[in-house]
Amino acid sequence: MKTFKNILILISLLLIYTSQNGIAQDTIPSARPIPVKIKFQPEPMKATMMAVVFPGLGQIYNRKYWKIPVVYTGFGLLFYFSGFNSNKYNKSMEAYQDFTDGVPQTKSYLNIIPGSVDDPLKDPVLNYSAAETAHWEDQILQQVDYYKKYRDLSYIGIAAWYLVSILDANVDASLFNYDVSNNLDIAIYPVPVQLPGGSAGAGVNVGVTVVF
Repeated sequence: MKTFKNILILISLLLIYTSQNGIAQDTIPSARPIPVKIKFQPEPMKATMMAVVFPGLGQIYNRKYWKIPVVYTGFGLLFYFSGFNSNKYNKSMEAYQDFTDGVPQTKSYLNIIPGSVDDPLKDPVLNYSAAETAHWEDQILQQVDYYKKYRDLSYIGIAAWYLVSILDANVDASLFNYDVSNNLDIAIYPVPVQLPGGSAGAGVNVGVTVVF
């Protein structure tokens, strides 16, 4: 009888202990999952394609917004110089053609030769000597060549700046998360090298580590 009573007491104690543990576990608040912030990593190919489609899109995709004014300022200056030199070239070419065609009615060259605008009746074709005519013909032709040269250089500059903007977008995307902090350390240590013929040699390896 005493043994039976002890068993009942033991069972009662186990039930009480189990119920208390269950209540304690139920009262513990469940931990909420901590949101993980995904670090932005641009894709170099996507950045390059966006820069190819339209200048500046690659820089926007890479979140390098401060580069947008630089890109468009470069294009603006190059387009301005190309337009300026192209306009001067066309006028110089027209003046050269009018100067050498022998037609008195075509006088666009009067805006190029000094003094002709002040005295329109002094048409170089009609009043200049052969030496003066040859001199001004050469001067106008040099002006044509000058503006043609810088017009072509402006076009080349536009193409080069376009390629630079594409390359910049690609490099920025490739090195976007590259560690350039001061916590970098360079270690140089020897490593074994297998030489031709099975003999062993020595070499040098360079490693970069982050110092915390």
